[in-house]
Amino acid sequence: MLIYHFGTKDQLVADVLHASIDRSTGHIAALPPSADLRSAVIDLWVAAQTAPVDGCNRLYVEASALGLFGREPYASAVRVGNERWMAALVGHLTRSGVEETRAVRAAELVDAAFMGFQLDLPLDLDPEARLRTVTDLADTLAALP
Repeated sequence: MLIYHFGTKDQLVADVLHASIDRSTGHIAALPPSADLRSAVIDLWVAAQTAPVDGCNRLYVEASALGLFGREPYASAVRVGNERWMAALVGHLTRSGVEETRAVRAAELVDAAFMGFQLDLPLDLDPEARLRTVTDLADTLAALP
């Protein structure tokens, strides 16, 4: 009977996406600062694999796979959510001592890489190999000027 409260199924799903984004960005924003950029990338990956962020990210991926994001009310919810997610990533990096411009560049790469990693998670047979890839990403970003 929730549908009566939200009006339409689309609005219900959009509101669930909003709530999910609130939870995941809130969790990232609450992370303690990391020692440096390299550590921050690894800490963000650990957070992304831990509740509630992992479930929120999975919801985002599944909604994307359904093709919901190209139309309203989903497009607006996702646009705002993506901005908030990037702000949370940049915020963690800057709290970890990374200069703002460098943090933005790093966050863009972290976001893109993590999305790809998360799409592959159900197929990963070797979690250690995935962690090595995340560590390689962290090393690469730490070497950025």
